[in-house]
Amino acid sequence: MTDTSVLLLNSATLPDRDIAEILGLVQGHTVFAIWLGKDLSAIIRLILGGELTEYTEMMGKARATATRRMIVQASEMGADAIINVRYMTTSVIGSAAELLVYGTAVKLSE
Repeated sequence: MTDTSVLLLNSATLPDRDIAEILGLVQGHTVFAIWLGKDLSAIIRLILGGELTEYTEMMGKARATATRRMIVQASEMGADAIINVRYMTTSVIGSAAELLVYGTAVKLSE
């Protein structure tokens, strides 16, 4: 569950709102892996074709975890919004993936 009091945007501007203060960079990070049994199931699907749902679920959980961590950091800074939100992912080893989300925490004018 995310804190809905912090607005997330992937743009640098907010319609009808002005940025009062730039608080700085915020980020959330996690490394996720799937159970070996699910990994073997995905390998079979890789050969036969189709969506690798095991990895889709894993990356969805990783995005949610990293985003939650970023929002907590922004909330602690007193941010109203995080602008320019970006996600990056990297394969770490085998079926493990690193996910980083980052953006700029800002205070909005009243």
